[in-house]
Amino acid sequence: MNAVSTPRKGPLAGIKVVELAGIGPGPMCAMLLADLGATVIRVDRKQPVALGIERPLRFNTLLRNRGAIALDLKDPRAIEAVLELVEQADALVEGFRPGVTERLGLGPDVCLARNPRLAYGRLTGWGQDGPLAKTAGHDINYLALTGLLGAIGREGQPPTIPLNIVGDYAGGSLYMAVGLLAAILEARQSGQGQVVDAAIVDGAAHLATTFFGMVAGGIWRGERGTNLSDSGSHFYDCYECGDGGWVAVGPIEEKFFAVLLDKLGIDPRSMGPQMARDSWKPAKALLAAHFKTRTRDEWTALLQTSDACVSPVLGFHEAAQHPHLKARGTFLEIDGITQAGPAPRFSRTVPSVPTPPAAITPENTDRCLSDWLAPSRIETLREQGLID
Repeated sequence: MNAVSTPRKGPLAGIKVVELAGIGPGPMCAMLLADLGATVIRVDRKQPVALGIERPLRFNTLLRNRGAIALDLKDPRAIEAVLELVEQADALVEGFRPGVTERLGLGPDVCLARNPRLAYGRLTGWGQDGPLAKTAGHDINYLALTGLLGAIGREGQPPTIPLNIVGDYAGGSLYMAVGLLAAILEARQSGQGQVVDAAIVDGAAHLATTFFGMVAGGIWRGERGTNLSDSGSHFYDCYECGDGGWVAVGPIEEKFFAVLLDKLGIDPRSMGPQMARDSWKPAKALLAAHFKTRTRDEWTALLQTSDACVSPVLGFHEAAQHPHLKARGTFLEIDGITQAGPAPRFSRTVPSVPTPPAAITPENTDRCLSDWLAPSRIETLREQGLID
């Protein structure tokens, strides 16, 4: 007997998404949609395929909150099964190089012919066209080309890699999610689907819009670590404390900077004009020496609840224990693993607590397919050996 899935909750309940399994940005986009209530089914390949950093399934938290099936995509019958899912879907997301899904028989022309209202999402680093479109790359490469990587870091130091959050997840996953939702909304008015080409280089460049404006206006210098908010100034930087911990200091506004100096007992006249670049380095040296006189937690106790804009620099293992994040329930424990819960928050259509990554077993396959196919069709796929 086929297992019955649990009804979805959240603002995207009723939206159905097919995810063609890939790495990083694609799963992050699918997880975001699923966290907000969409019914997402991940189509994995039966043949072993390296999908990023290998780890036990329960620790691959991007795969939470949705079911998966394994199909041999070299078998035309398996491709037909995927197209049956596509017929019911509002959106599809894939993250392969241009031309891969076409060769599989799952390209946008085929899928849109089966479902004219489909939002077909193509999430790549370089995009679907251009000289680099079919070349390999990763987050660091995409950021390098957009100017962002060269802008991040300290003066005289190499560029600093901002994990893979700015490119893969912010410039890729989030823009793909917004693009898919926009296309779904438009299709409900026009009755026509379309391809959403979400390139990480495009999204990352878009994130930097304000900085391109400041560069054009001569406000932002090309040398990293010399500007107001890139560690160049003394009032927007991290300082080491007496115990080796760090605090993040960010009172850009004059009134907040005045609070910081008052709390620290520093005469403002010793710092020079706040926005005068020639005063930044000596002021930074003064603050650095001052923060060395106490521990991180002592500074936190003194400054965190004031308008001085000072926060402790926490490790991943500490973040979930911070009183503010605990009060908001920012982190959840799912299958014994601490991780961030769904975001953003909704006052009425509150999403369900996410479920852990699901292994591909006969029971789980039945459960996730029950949202898409009739029990008799699921049984036929099993009899044909297409699913386990």
